[in-house]
Amino acid sequence: MPRFTVHIRDEWLAVPCRDAANTIQWLGLEALKRYVKNKPDNGGIAEVKDARFVVRRCQGQGLLDADDTVEDVLEDNDFVELALEGDTMSPDFIPSQPGVSHLYPYHVKCSEYISLDGNSLTSTDLVNLGKGLYKIKLAAESETKVVQARELLDTIVKENKVVYGITTGFGKFARTVIPVSKLKELQENLVRSHSAGVGNPLSPERTRMLLALRINVLAKGYSGISLETLRAMVQAFNASCLSFVPEKGTVGASGDLAPLSHLALGLMGEGRMWSPNSGWADAKYVLEAHGLKPISLRPKEGLALINGTQMITSLGAEAVERAQSIARQADIIAALTLEVLKGTTKAFDSDIHALRPHPGQIEVAFRFRSLLDSDHHPSEIGASHRFCDRVQDAYTMRCCPQVHGIANDTINFVKNIINTEINSATDNPMVFAERGETISGGNFHGEYPAKALDFLAIGVHELASISERRIERLCNPSLSELPAFLVNEGGLNSGFMIAHCTAASLVSENKVLCHPSSVDSLSTSAATEDHVSMGGWAARKALRVVEHVEQVLAIELLAACQGIEFLRPLRTTTPLEKVYDLVRSVVRPWIKDRFMSPDIEAVHRLLLDQKVWNVAKPYIDKYETEYIPESRPVSPTAFSLDSPASPRKRVRHE
Repeated sequence: MPRFTVHIRDEWLAVPCRDAANTIQWLGLEALKRYVKNKPDNGGIAEVKDARFVVRRCQGQGLLDADDTVEDVLEDNDFVELALEGDTMSPDFIPSQPGVSHLYPYHVKCSEYISLDGNSLTSTDLVNLGKGLYKIKLAAESETKVVQARELLDTIVKENKVVYGITTGFGKFARTVIPVSKLKELQENLVRSHSAGVGNPLSPERTRMLLALRINVLAKGYSGISLETLRAMVQAFNASCLSFVPEKGTVGASGDLAPLSHLALGLMGEGRMWSPNSGWADAKYVLEAHGLKPISLRPKEGLALINGTQMITSLGAEAVERAQSIARQADIIAALTLEVLKGTTKAFDSDIHALRPHPGQIEVAFRFRSLLDSDHHPSEIGASHRFCDRVQDAYTMRCCPQVHGIANDTINFVKNIINTEINSATDNPMVFAERGETISGGNFHGEYPAKALDFLAIGVHELASISERRIERLCNPSLSELPAFLVNEGGLNSGFMIAHCTAASLVSENKVLCHPSSVDSLSTSAATEDHVSMGGWAARKALRVVEHVEQVLAIELLAACQGIEFLRPLRTTTPLEKVYDLVRSVVRPWIKDRFMSPDIEAVHRLLLDQKVWNVAKPYIDKYETEYIPESRPVSPTAFSLDSPASPRKRVRHE
């Protein structure tokens, strides 16, 4: 028999429907009957049959026609909102998709699994889990370790030993011993009281990442979680039942307590939860609609669920993955700009960079050589100015290997730290089953990912800073020899004038966002936690910096492609023509002024999907295999960013 969950004012009501041919009007009236039944004053509704209302889906908030049948417009366990005439939307009703990112689809049905063992998850895997591309299962060896650690904790409780967080209070109350009869209440109180975050909820993708990462850490078997609870978390992840997790409230030590508490609260059937079927609703109803039961906390389990750096690290994983993606594509975009501005390729000579053999610098110079005018990829634009009297280019073109290079090296450094943190036990106390003891330590402190993500913001920002200067050169006729702001009939048309201003504004915002949050610390918990990392803000602002970098480079790519229009019929190299064709598949040339934001958004989408990289990469790879020099060995410190352990083969310079 179908059943629906109806939200009226401040209550959620389960309404069974024996006849699926009943109408939406019937469903609303039946829900109202149940609502007024429990109200002393009938909820202010004189006669249910005379009530006027509208019904909308919680998911997507689409209005439902009162005359439609239930079977035609709803599915079993659907969630709907009933709004009475004269009411505003219920004060505790949360729209179904707040915080849903525009970057990824918020729900993708999948059948493939990633096995979590606490040791082998990567930042790439974690981002893919966030996108909903995989479900989760626990590795068999992890289940064994989890059971062994739990058995030790159960023994500690039976023997009435005094152990922090298991039979005592927390923080300042660490010396307060709690009676065995109240240990369950102790853990529940911990989660409830620590659910004190504020702000918008994390998007479903980021909440999935947070939940997946916490499962991975618990799967290491050093936290004392029960296998039953861990399996319940896996089931919630696979059903995409996601807790309401406010983005603000963590100081990054003792771990990300507030956001992880909100994550655990929903799993306990309290607070709010989101699922693709329900949108936002009371957690207990969301779990029940998916055939899941709220978790029941045993001794130490509340602490095991909330103590760790997973908020910082999961957001950091997304930041570093997107940073790596945009850094590779920045080289392609800059190469296209150099072509439009008729720059020289001499500054990318391999011998120059062998004398300063930073891996990132060598890699970027190689990419420029593989894309620009050469015997392998001749350029008609390059040939048109081969014998000009220009000696050298401005730094924004000539110094791309040095500037882009350190951004690449910084990203690799940060990625190593994030991947280590992803597979680290960050709980306290640690449960060592093989030693038969628990040990208090400080692995929950978020300084490692906090510092790394501050470095990431500073490093990747420079890609936008130098890109904005190249946009200026493209738009400025005294520097580009192109029409002002890349448009004909200047004055009547403004072209890229304000697009450049947008880029400048984003770069300026980044200058503020790049101030490191991890240089700050405020003592908390009555001076028990007297040094903290502020890593939550480091992660959130790093993501914002990366997004700004993507948007600035999207504007540069648009401007460079527009510049190509004024150089026709001359053509650039084959790989750069392919990039131009890709852009023109989503944005037409700028003939006269039009609404520009959609163009920027469309090209930003190309960069997010790595389509610019995917178009150019085959040519870069082919250039590498075909242009191996006969002499002069490569510097031993020059490594490929794609394969950090492999020496980059030397290539012929033009």
